[in-house]
Amino acid sequence: MKGTLGPETVSTKLQRIAELARRAPGMALTTLAHNIDIDFLREAHRRTRKDGAAGVDGQTAADYAGNLEENLEALLEGFKSGRYRAPPVRRVHIPKGDGTKTRPIGIPTFEDKVLQRAVAMVLEAVYEQDFLDCSYGFRPGRSAHQALQALWDGMMEMGGGWVVEVDIQGFFDSLDHGHLRGFLDQRVRDGVVRRAIDKWLKAGVMQGGELVHAGGGTPQGGVVSPLLANVYLHEVLDKWFETEVQPRLKGRGFLIRYADDFVVVLSAEEDARRVMDVLPKRFGRYGLTLHPEKTRLVPFQRPTSGTPGGKADPQSFELLGFTHHWAKSLRGRWFVKRKTAPSRFGRALQRVGEWCRRNRHLPVAIQQQSLAQKLKGHYGYFGITGNAAALGGFFYEVKRVWRQWLDRRSQRAKMAWPRFEMLLERYPLPPPVVVHSVYRSTANP
Repeated sequence: MKGTLGPETVSTKLQRIAELARRAPGMALTTLAHNIDIDFLREAHRRTRKDGAAGVDGQTAADYAGNLEENLEALLEGFKSGRYRAPPVRRVHIPKGDGTKTRPIGIPTFEDKVLQRAVAMVLEAVYEQDFLDCSYGFRPGRSAHQALQALWDGMMEMGGGWVVEVDIQGFFDSLDHGHLRGFLDQRVRDGVVRRAIDKWLKAGVMQGGELVHAGGGTPQGGVVSPLLANVYLHEVLDKWFETEVQPRLKGRGFLIRYADDFVVVLSAEEDARRVMDVLPKRFGRYGLTLHPEKTRLVPFQRPTSGTPGGKADPQSFELLGFTHHWAKSLRGRWFVKRKTAPSRFGRALQRVGEWCRRNRHLPVAIQQQSLAQKLKGHYGYFGITGNAAALGGFFYEVKRVWRQWLDRRSQRAKMAWPRFEMLLERYPLPPPVVVHSVYRSTANP
């Protein structure tokens, strides 16, 4: 690969951008696009997932790599000259919640992903200097489990309180372009970069052979979309909560946000009801709507020792796929416990069942390998301290579903449980394992 300077040079450029943004927090940066050169695009290509679905042009990552240097040179020239045309994204729908509803996902072309990755790298270097600690989604070095840890720590220290559980209706589809441009103006005014972002916002969606241009939103699934969403909610929610809400609280309070999922935890009921009342107005000002049924105020105080039967109040809330509720430890202390949310449990099991149905005639060894990978993936996210019962339940249900579909492979050879248990000895599935110790050892109840 001729002229390659490697990721170190790109890293140096990103560090320089970050340092400039950090030293001038209130300044709009006007010269950023010059950092994106052929080496920068090579690094963006390296960071772009190669196993994703193809966009509207049908071109795969392997197809693009077959003529990589020429493709990147043409992409760079089009980006810098303004001749690059952002193709529409291909829209698909994936199951949402309990599987009865779907979420639209936009799939850009592979070349578009590469350019979006390059621009996102530049924007990330700028905005990582601005984003607040309450934000965890789609940020380098941050994860959903860190958000869960921060939430747990805050609630345990506060002894619970009042939780404002929020659901933004169709956030990625209703994000207002005018407000987004205004937010970007505060930090990024490079004409080449902004022109590319505008093209992506206006590219439209291809669904069922029909091109649709929406007046707002950013396709959920685009490489640059999560960062633009973070910029939007940083202004609408994070900064507002830190500068306007927290100074006016009578008690304590904190915000935990992962992309467009967030909760506000407050110690005083009066504060919680005021926040609950003002949130729809605040979001409505920026073209966003809160779901009237899914947005709710949850009493979540630590139960007293006199709670009848030693049981916690049934109130609970969900965040990031977990149901959060109070429970008693073996030492008799109340602590915030989390378990796999029923909707996520059911959806994951449904996917396993569908896979077993479609692949029941494959050799058992191949089925075992795939199911083992699916279980390890499930444990990789839901395998947190305190969730053993749900993990065990999922392990059992996966075995039950697998046996059920193996039983239907033949009318003659039935897969009764004793026979299935013998099969599991030869083709074992991985048992539940705790991957993430959410509770710090010093606070382990």
